[in-house]
Amino acid sequence: MIWSYFVLLALGLLAGADEAVYAPGSGALASGWENWSWSSTIDFASTSGPASVEAISVTAGSYAALSLYDETAFANNFAGLRFDISGDQPDVSLSFSSSTDSDSSASIPLSAMSSSVTSTSWTTITVDFGNLPGNGGVLPADSWDRINFQAGGSGATFYVTNIVLLTEIIVTPEFLSADPLAGNIIAVTSQGAVDFSQISAKLNNATVTLKKDATYSPPDTPALTITYFTMSKPLAPGSLVITAGDNTTFSHTIPALKYGTINIGNVKNISSDIYGVNFPTDANYIELLGVTISRWGGNAVTAYNPFGQFTNAGNDWYFENRIADPPDADAWMGWVSGAQSKSLLTVPALDWVSKDSTSYSYPKTVYPAQAAYDPYNSNAGNGQFTNGSWVPPLPQTNVYEPWNTSLAAQWLSGLTHKPDIVTVDNEIEIASNTHQDMHPDPMGYDEELQRVVDTATMAKSVLPNVQVAAPSTCAWWFYWTSSIGYTDNAAHNNQDFLPWFLTQMQAASTKAGKRLLDYLDIHYYYAADTSANDAAAKALRLRMTKSLWDPTYIDESYIGTSVPAQWSQPNPNAVWLIPRMQQLIAQHYPGTKLSISEWSSTADTDITGGLVTVDQLGIYGREGVDSATYWGTVDEKGPIGLAFWLFRGNGTYFGSKSVQVNMANRDEDVLGVYASTTDGKKPTLVIVNKDVVPVNLAISNIPAGTYFMRHFGGAAGVAKWQTMVTISANSNLVVPAYAAVFLQQQ
Repeated sequence: MIWSYFVLLALGLLAGADEAVYAPGSGALASGWENWSWSSTIDFASTSGPASVEAISVTAGSYAALSLYDETAFANNFAGLRFDISGDQPDVSLSFSSSTDSDSSASIPLSAMSSSVTSTSWTTITVDFGNLPGNGGVLPADSWDRINFQAGGSGATFYVTNIVLLTEIIVTPEFLSADPLAGNIIAVTSQGAVDFSQISAKLNNATVTLKKDATYSPPDTPALTITYFTMSKPLAPGSLVITAGDNTTFSHTIPALKYGTINIGNVKNISSDIYGVNFPTDANYIELLGVTISRWGGNAVTAYNPFGQFTNAGNDWYFENRIADPPDADAWMGWVSGAQSKSLLTVPALDWVSKDSTSYSYPKTVYPAQAAYDPYNSNAGNGQFTNGSWVPPLPQTNVYEPWNTSLAAQWLSGLTHKPDIVTVDNEIEIASNTHQDMHPDPMGYDEELQRVVDTATMAKSVLPNVQVAAPSTCAWWFYWTSSIGYTDNAAHNNQDFLPWFLTQMQAASTKAGKRLLDYLDIHYYYAADTSANDAAAKALRLRMTKSLWDPTYIDESYIGTSVPAQWSQPNPNAVWLIPRMQQLIAQHYPGTKLSISEWSSTADTDITGGLVTVDQLGIYGREGVDSATYWGTVDEKGPIGLAFWLFRGNGTYFGSKSVQVNMANRDEDVLGVYASTTDGKKPTLVIVNKDVVPVNLAISNIPAGTYFMRHFGGAAGVAKWQTMVTISANSNLVVPAYAAVFLQQQ
């Protein structure tokens, strides 16, 4: 088990008080338990696993599950769950659900519980309901009566046995980590009632005195504890050895100094609207993460029917109609506004919206030779033959009803809660794929422009104060070319799409006598492949944030190796995203703002994903992005949620003005340093160490004083750590490997 994900537990069990769910030798679930599994082949008496131990054999299809139902809800009568599992590190997640109220707990990936599950042996896993694995937290009070082992999208094969609900988990006192931090701090994580008098430290072989300052447990992960010690000497390059009792030692090498400076007199505004997410869950979520703008968007909203609260999943899930989730954009904007977050509403701009919550476009009864069918609805197909070609769609009226700007105007004018920004649909340039059933023909420059102009004109007429963002283009390729292809470029004087679009929107605005485009809105997803998530992929993920701003960074993807002759972009192998877009705006429609309404880290559950997000939020502020919303609903206790919390959580803000930072040796592959101020006097710093070793910074012009410090990562793990520290003028600052730190002068 790895501390950076959860605390290793030692068990003390009350004899006879635990409840067996499944035990080998019975060939069945325990009395009172039922098999509520779906889309899985299950054998409750298999001996095909390691050592021929009797176990439940599970072969689960896409998103299928072994689901075990307790006839008497186990609710919160137990402290945890233990089970043995075997398989080739199967893609399985554990969750708990209630058949009474249809609630579900957070889903815990097996990888967060153990990264060494094999098919040749059994791995015993214990889940503490008071300190859940992965992102931590507590299993909420509810009428839980189901235990679910659910496969991912590609299915899973595994064995599980010795499933037991535990009445008690006793935590053995243990020091788990000790990291150097800031100028003279040691941050010690521990579990249980440890003896802090056992902590001692040597810096370059000389004993230093330690003063115990504060102990902190985050409210949403109360089982995690950190204690801060102040050293009698500042941290310095060399050896740091921290001893905790007789058998526990934490050794660190403090590296040589990296020099830099901040210039608090050289500032530029940071837009508060860069700290946005898609579909926050409630007002408390917005406060915890400091969400400044909330987006109602994504592929499904293209078919959103506000008069029935229906939508369609499109190509994302078998072209099925369903109830919108959340179910009502108007009500959603109401509580979002009440939580002091702006709203960004996507307005459908194609010709159809869902007519009900049950229809689907490609029934197996009509098209029996499709490549795939919904595992939960075997008659709903994916609309493609086995050779990859599209099935000709049935008449749209089987699934949809007509939609136009008059109906959109009726909807917008009737809203109780008005949006701050509207986007013109979502990635409609690829509608012939994502919504092939309603728009099978590839969309070109002219059609997309006309739909944007028509929708923007309508929105500005109905809501005079609303701002319009478009074209919400999905990716790099479609910034420059339509779904029709290069012939479309040629038909428009060989102009790339976005420059052409901006020019045309300026002309349309002039003709209308008012601005029809307030934001150039794009989506940006890194093109490099980091799916392996090994050391090389993580290093790539952490350095590819340079594609946002660095003209010398050649993208490590197809972008960096090939350039279609039809494109006319300068420096085409470098994405250079933000300055490139700002330059296009200045050339083709000055005064337009820049929005990035979808972006992602590429690894939402990995610590490196959180560090990428910290780096990207810092870059957005420094480079002058006007609005940004992360895709999709960020896990507030996960690495991405911690990145937002670092900048804006619980009412503590990074700052309204970006302060110039100069580093003697720029090393953005592994280091990000961002500074800000609000009053022009007191600075705030965010430092993200993307390296696998600590960093030691000497940054001049940092005033002496008391600083509020937040941090996550390093050996302390994925949790919201914070305290007050004293920093000397021009103090050096140490940040552990794979960690992010926030420092704000009080």
